Amino acid sequence: MPFRALSRLTHSQAVILMLAVTLMWSIAGVVTRQLESAARFEITFWRSAFTALSLLVILPVWRHFDRSLGVLAEDARGTGWMQRHWGVLSGSMSFWVSGACWSVMFTAFMLALTFTSVANVLVIMSVGPLFTALVARIFIGQRLAVRTWLAILAAGLGIVYMYGSQFLAAIAHPEIDTSGLVLGSFIALCVPMAAAVNWTVVQRGQTHGEKIDLVPSVLLGAVISSLLTLPLAVPFAATSVDIAWLALLGLFQLAIPCALCVVCARVLKAPEVSLLALLEVIFGILLAWFLANEAPGAEVLLGGSAVIAALVVNELLGWRSRAGMPRIQTVDKHPQ
Repeated sequence: MPFRALSRLTHSQAVILMLAVTLMWSIAGVVTRQLESAARFEITFWRSAFTALSLLVILPVWRHFDRSLGVLAEDARGTGWMQRHWGVLSGSMSFWVSGACWSVMFTAFMLALTFTSVANVLVIMSVGPLFTALVARIFIGQRLAVRTWLAILAAGLGIVYMYGSQFLAAIAHPEIDTSGLVLGSFIALCVPMAAAVNWTVVQRGQTHGEKIDLVPSVLLGAVISSLLTLPLAVPFAATSVDIAWLALLGLFQLAIPCALCVVCARVLKAPEVSLLALLEVIFGILLAWFLANEAPGAEVLLGGSAVIAALVVNELLGWRSRAGMPRIQTVDKHPQ
């Protein structure tokens, strides 16, 4: 039984599964480039809606499986049916804030892809861990190691080089339109910022005894994103082919990999998950390059490489100190 096999993953199997998860995450850019007529907000609406529909089916099955293995405790008497089947913690402010953050990430990511290149969006998204460190330092007082400050500086220089080179090229050639680059980049920046707030809120909630299941927060985010973008998406222009592509994204690029990532997080240490997740940037750029003919410029490759290198070095140097820290809980093992 596949579910039973997932409960007995070895470390090597978890690494391989996490690689598959990052590959599934990375298909958004290349799939978006295959769309025929769907407009910006319609793209976002359909992907979020299909993600929500997929999780509405997946979550009850997943939680039933977890209960049968003892990973998830039986619900206490009086627990609402939404919490029992989908893990919705309606009384938790952290749950609602996390869902709102996911909705920002879902919406901003897809909108950014319609304005600028896949490579630009993914490189900006990759600085999420550094944004998280800064937000945690400011709002919950977590101290930052010197290596993290150096990584933030190096990543910042890489991004400045990447965008500075593109803007200098536009100055030298006035016919180059940079409006999409500017707007798309600012929209993409909302993704790591929302992710930073999300993880900080979850961490703070856990220090106060809250048990937050992140996958239901993803479901809430998908619902909010689809509801907010629906009025801006009509009248619909997507073809049946477009809708099929976006359904694929909702199921295979978000719903399934989010659930599988929860399984991996039970076996892998947090630094391992962080490092493997960075492969989404590499996979995403390569897929868009080879399957959609969207070749990244030299400045994007160089600047992006500096950003990724800074993140990897920061994770590797902090491996020992972070390995002993508690992971963010992805599954609630206690009745609420």
